[in-house]
Formats: sequence, C-alpha cells, structure tokens
Amino acid sequence: MIFARRFFWVLLFVLGAALTLNTLYYFNFDSSYGFLRIKQAAVASGIYLPFYYFHVLIAGLILIAGFIQVSKWFRSRYIKFHRKTGYFYVFGILFFAAPGALGMSFFVDRGPMVLTSFLLQCGLWFYFTLEAFRKIRKKDIIAHELWMWRSFSLTLAAITLRVYIFCSSFYFNLNQPLAYAIIAWASWLPNLMLIEYFKKGLIFQWLKKRRPIEV
Repeated sequence: MIFARRFFWVLLFVLGAALTLNTLYYFNFDSSYGFLRIKQAAVASGIYLPFYYFHVLIAGLILIAGFIQVSKWFRSRYIKFHRKTGYFYVFGILFFAAPGALGMSFFVDRGPMVLTSFLLQCGLWFYFTLEAFRKIRKKDIIAHELWMWRSFSLTLAAITLRVYIFCSSFYFNLNQPLAYAIIAWASWLPNLMLIEYFKKGLIFQWLKKRRPIEV
C-alpha cells in the first residue's frame, strides 16, 4: 500500500513537472503557438490573451509549489522554504491563476454545463486558497492543512483534465458538449471528494455520523 501510494504521487509529480515545462514555452508570447492556434477567435477579442497568460505562465509553477506545500517530508526539513513557496502558491492563485482561469472560462464555448463547472471550480479554488491563508495567519495549522489540501485538489485538475481528455479522445467525440462536460466536472470534483474523505473533511464527517452505533 505504501509503495502504491508513493508510486501514485511520484507519477503525479512527473506529470505535473512535464506540464510545467510545457507551459514555459508560452513565454515566447507567440499568440499562434500551441493551444492558442485553436483559440484564434478568442485571441482576436483582445481580452483573452491577458487572461490566458495570467493563468498559464504561473499555473505550472504553482502546481510544483503545491506538491512542496503538501509534502510532510519537505515541510519537516525545509520549513522556511515551505513558507516562501506557500506565499508564492497563495498569491499566485489569488492574483493570477484563478482570475486568469475565470476569464478564460467564458471563451470555452462548450455549453452551459462546462461553463458552470469551470466557474465553480475557479470560485472554489480562490476561496479554498484564501481560507488556507487565513487559517495559517491565525496559527490554526490543522484547519490550514485541510484547506490547503482542498485547494491543491483543484490545482491537480490541471493534470487530471488533460489525462481525461487524452484518454477519452480515443473513444468519444469531445466536440459534443455532454462529453466535454463530463470530463470538465470529473477533472476536479472527484479530486475534492477524495480529499474530503481521506483528510477527514466533510464527506468523512458525514459518513462517520451515519455509521450505526455498536452495541
């Protein structure tokens, strides 16, 4: 079990590092490069690119910072660096990545279900991160850790969304709004639900209350 858990996290980190390296190419600021090639109508609007660069250029680094933040091994050995990366993670999301993703959401054009998913995800991502910051400012470490895990579960959607799109593209037509909507919701909602259970959040507490009393 320990090996499987470690392998899972190493795999996630490798995927995150690969995604981060890919985002660095966008520092060429070529509006026809990579993903932007299929978003030329949005680029032509004049307001899409600022949102895009706000989100993409820092989101990859935030992802790596997130892994550092939730690592007990790293935190116990490098507490000062943990704090510095924490400031980067929090302010990067609150002032750049989340607002940028919010603006980009209105240019997805995959139907109301997809738009609702992305808007809710952005809102929760911002709120969870802000709460994590507020809790640590109050020295409430236990609550801070839970809110950070909630935030990081949505940060990980950068990986899960791309994995689901890649795997589903072989079997489904992702141009169909329903197919893409399922992926959009699946990219972050299960992540959050797992955290709520394994980190003794809302789902864990709800299930605990429903357990029958042993006589």
